Amino acid sequence: MNISSIVIQCKQENFEKVKTWCEQSDLCDYHFGEAKIGKIIVTIEGAGVSEEIEKLTKIQQAPGVITADMMMSYQEELDEEIKKLNAADAVPAMLNDDTIDVKDIVYNGDLKKKF
Repeated sequence: MNISSIVIQCKQENFEKVKTWCEQSDLCDYHFGEAKIGKIIVTIEGAGVSEEIEKLTKIQQAPGVITADMMMSYQEELDEEIKKLNAADAVPAMLNDDTIDVKDIVYNGDLKKKF
């Protein structure tokens, strides 16, 4: 499950129309808006990134919307990968192996010597 916040920008005169559209659509949940500046905050949910992008695109195409941009995102699959990285040993096994000659270790982090 992914959850993302979207900031929607619209003209002041279109604020109520866009706000009502957001509240009535099954694409997002309306949370906050400021008519004076034409900004609306909503959240979207999706099973994956592609579903969220699909919803974002539909919001961007809604009548009266000038822009709609994803601001913050939580992705379960990314969270799981971060947990795996945090649980992994920070030092590669080859660096703790006394049978490997230091001269045989190739460092690939210096791009200056490659190009």
